[in-house]
Amino acid sequence: MSEAQVVTRFAPSPTGYLHIGGARTALFNWLYARGRGGKFLLRIEDTDRERSTPEATEAILKGMEWLGLDHDGEVISQFARAARHAEVAGQLLAEGKAYKCFSTQEEIAAFREQAKAEGRSTLFRSPWRDADPATHPDAPCVVRIKAPREGVTVIRDKVQGDVTIRNDQLDDMVLLRSDGTPVYMLAVVVDDHDMGVTHVIRGDDHLNNAARQMMIYEAMGWQVPVWAHIPLIHGPDGKKLSKRHGALGVDEYQKMGYPAAGMRNYLARLGWSHGDDEFFTDEQAMAWFDLDGIGKSPARFDFKKLENLSGQHIAATDDAALLQELVAFLAATGRPALTAAQKEMMGRSMYCLKDRARTFPQLLEKAHFILGDRPFEPDEAAAKSLDPVSRGILGELTPHLQSASWTRDALEAAVGAFAEARELKLGKLAQPLRAALSGRTVSPSVFDMMLVIGREETLARLADIAA
Repeated sequence: MSEAQVVTRFAPSPTGYLHIGGARTALFNWLYARGRGGKFLLRIEDTDRERSTPEATEAILKGMEWLGLDHDGEVISQFARAARHAEVAGQLLAEGKAYKCFSTQEEIAAFREQAKAEGRSTLFRSPWRDADPATHPDAPCVVRIKAPREGVTVIRDKVQGDVTIRNDQLDDMVLLRSDGTPVYMLAVVVDDHDMGVTHVIRGDDHLNNAARQMMIYEAMGWQVPVWAHIPLIHGPDGKKLSKRHGALGVDEYQKMGYPAAGMRNYLARLGWSHGDDEFFTDEQAMAWFDLDGIGKSPARFDFKKLENLSGQHIAATDDAALLQELVAFLAATGRPALTAAQKEMMGRSMYCLKDRARTFPQLLEKAHFILGDRPFEPDEAAAKSLDPVSRGILGELTPHLQSASWTRDALEAAVGAFAEARELKLGKLAQPLRAALSGRTVSPSVFDMMLVIGREETLARLADIAA
């Protein structure tokens, strides 16, 4: 199989939001295909009509879009392909590889009860498996595949290694229900085959399904895909990830203010590694990602690591692209949009905002000197820096700023000379100046703020404090 033929897929069920485990599965499939010039396909497994909703499908598509995981071709609906699934079951029936089973639920339950009482396997053995069709009653029936009874099935898995299952542990799986509708297990195989999927990368909770799905591949004479069953994600306490750990929809992570690039980087490292590399770009991830680097043990979700990587990506992102993502964050969280003037100032000051901001709320907090309104009401910490003595010092500094050239060097020189003449440490002067210009103790440097807001606005804010 040449590298150019790689086709992967992500196949979520639209019964809720796109959760973090699903997002990582999608990412792994996307990276594997994109890094090999292959195709990454998206299929919505909407056969469960009671639980599938259009809203959930929309949430999945939005989550994928935010994460930047683009797919090839149209989104496939599994439900829309039901006739094709039934056609394959019909072919297996015609070839004697499947059979009609007329056993009722009551008969199956009675069989299991008796087997249990006798200490035998409770795996249902249908009396209809080899029955003459002439004996078939005119009654509802299911269609079952004829599972192999002897030997073993070996799942050759790129993550788990070879997994061997005894065939006498496999039942004659139902393919079509008594109302003629195909079961999920049949639909998955037919869809994967018809879509040309070469690599099935999914959670290891599907590992046992692989042996049963291989029965259909082999009965149809189809090529079995490469399996890669990845361990699930656990919380920091080592237990299966749940909502209390942060197993939220990916849209919640967007609302918390993590950049998509940071999220991709973090999810890629969650259960996969490339040497000691922690921070990397999409291009590097695509070039490096392979199935051999996926660990066998469950990965543990760690918000501190996510924040750290997010901060590195915010710092490394192009200013214009970062501003665009910030605008999307404001819209996603229902916050006020930026005015044209604020956008222009944010664009100019992004160089001094993005350093050490780990999330968009932190970046917005640093940008308060742009986004706030005069007169700036200092928060509790900033107010402490603006005692009467400090206000007096700022009043004395003002004329020196009025006469200074408005360049970084000139402003630094003017403030430095003033501090020296008053025998003040620069930090003693910077904190009240910061509080006067931004109303906060956390902001870019005072010189960056003065350059961004300009001479007139700087002097006006100092006058507000003196008043």
